[in-house]
Amino acid sequence: MRPQQLAGIFLFVAAAPLAHASPWSALWTAPCILAASILITWGAESAQFFVAQGFALAILAWMQTLPEFAVEAVLAWHRQTDLLLANLTGALRLLTGIAWPVIYLTAAVVHRRNEHSPLRKIELDLHHSVEVIALAPPLLYALFIWWKANLHAYDACVLILFYAAYLWLLTKLPPQEKEEIEDLGGIPRAIVTAARPRRIAAIFACFLVGGGLIYFTAEPFLGSMIAVATVIGIPTFVVIQWFAPIISEFPELASTFYFARQPEKAPVAIMNIASSNINQWTLLVAMLPLVFSMSQGAITGFALDPKQQAELLLTIAQSLAALMLLLNMEIDWWEALLMFLLFAAQFALPRHWITIAFFIWSGAEIARLLVARRLPPAITSFAETWRAEIA
Repeated sequence: MRPQQLAGIFLFVAAAPLAHASPWSALWTAPCILAASILITWGAESAQFFVAQGFALAILAWMQTLPEFAVEAVLAWHRQTDLLLANLTGALRLLTGIAWPVIYLTAAVVHRRNEHSPLRKIELDLHHSVEVIALAPPLLYALFIWWKANLHAYDACVLILFYAAYLWLLTKLPPQEKEEIEDLGGIPRAIVTAARPRRIAAIFACFLVGGGLIYFTAEPFLGSMIAVATVIGIPTFVVIQWFAPIISEFPELASTFYFARQPEKAPVAIMNIASSNINQWTLLVAMLPLVFSMSQGAITGFALDPKQQAELLLTIAQSLAALMLLLNMEIDWWEALLMFLLFAAQFALPRHWITIAFFIWSGAEIARLLVARRLPPAITSFAETWRAEIA
């Protein structure tokens, strides 16, 4: 059996092709995805007491994006190049345009209820500078991909190296120390306080079972949505770009809401989204030309048409604006609101206008840093973390 045939078996073992899925499969896959998101959240909550919080969030982000990996792998295997960036761009824009404002709103409501005062900003911790800085290289490389208008296997090698360096940095950080065990929910608290063998087994089981449930249920759920959309006349590109990510990003949204319920953990929720962004800008983008090459039986790549370039550039612009905000190691209320308004505006205004608006916003943030004549707090925090934990 040829290598590409083995790869095909791996890609389709989870479910039948999307076109043959039944709309009724949503009745059993939706509860499975919900259960998976809860399991993964429990695992990450427990794991952060024994490994670096950033590393735990990186694993959490990777497990949560398994649905997207499954969907994108199937599209790449079938060489549906016109749809390959639809799910990716939609998911990335949802994470920053919806999840960030939801995190801030949730934390602000709880803060006002507990403290009887408004929450002006969410301040990140010192070690969070690692995630902030790690987002910059793949984002800049995405600009290069947009400029050359193609995605090749050699791009995958570069992006995988970026992610490997990011994970290496996270392994050098100490475990989370601020949160008390008493602050955990019942299940995570039971896991953390269990004997070491049981604790390790429970954390591993949460990630394994949760990830397995997501992988095996995401594709038939997506297929059922496409089948319904076809009947009522919704374009396939719209389904892949927006409906599919809403499903596949549900675990991230559930986890971030879980974290944001406690205002002191709102920075963790923001970093969960940042980790997911890094994961998708590196591993998910890298997977596309690799699976495409496996399907072709040769190392190759595929070109980006003008529509894909436009969608990619808008996504880069939004992520770049988010990165500029994170460089200050805090998110103000108006920044979360403006991010949501610009995200929503793309459904009413020409998208190239929104792309320009995001780039103007990023330019204004850069100008503010230049006028201040100081390094961004994320860079100084990263340097301090490097000297204390890595060097």
